[in-house]
Amino acid sequence: MKRNMETEFIFWRHATSAGVQVEEICGGEDKSQRLWMAMALQVFGENGAERFREIDHTASGAPLLADEPQRISVSHTTHFMVVAMLPRTPEADLTCFNIRTAMGVDCERADRSQVLKVAERVLSSDELRLVADYAAALERGDAHHAPLDADAAQVRAHVLAWTIKEALYKAALAPGLDFRSALVIKALPEICSTPLAGNPRFGRAVIERPADQAGARTESIDMELFSYESEGHIVTLAYSPRAAKWKRVKA
Repeated sequence: MKRNMETEFIFWRHATSAGVQVEEICGGEDKSQRLWMAMALQVFGENGAERFREIDHTASGAPLLADEPQRISVSHTTHFMVVAMLPRTPEADLTCFNIRTAMGVDCERADRSQVLKVAERVLSSDELRLVADYAAALERGDAHHAPLDADAAQVRAHVLAWTIKEALYKAALAPGLDFRSALVIKALPEICSTPLAGNPRFGRAVIERPADQAGARTESIDMELFSYESEGHIVTLAYSPRAAKWKRVKA
């Protein structure tokens, strides 16, 4: 399956332990990023179960499937793209925040040390302690990973926190939210080695978002977090426990 990854595009469709479907595209590493994105979107569109799927966007920039009442969230790095999907939810307006469709995804290279430079700007003191504790656990090793050296463990734990913040921001559908104060991590998930990990440790977070257009009131939205590793990337899903999801699949 990994043969000729430099020229071939590889598409996967995963069920996940979280009840959110994830589709990934990688390969094509000989292509420029602009061409790669165009081809990756083509690959995604051609792998629709019933018809070609095209990604559209709301006025605020949130991705949508054209002519399909189904919440999606998209994230990509160089030569890796992930699209997370909830079931069709025709009762919800996908242009607005709805607890039934609150979901976001983010991916980042597991070794992207640049996230260390912004940690104190996006993470509270409590969140920094959570990250430090998880880095220490990664140094010891766990059911999903062999022990890591201290530097690699620090980077991996901080990348996890960064992907959580980005996924929460996408789920909130409220441009301009402050990463540090409005997107609050309560408990980190473990980074699973597969999207269908058995009995994963889920994380918890809260989104503080405007409850009205004037922003005079805020509402607290409880979120669940699930994370796994794929092709050298950490992929994190943030979603409301009350969102419409597929049945969780056990490994």
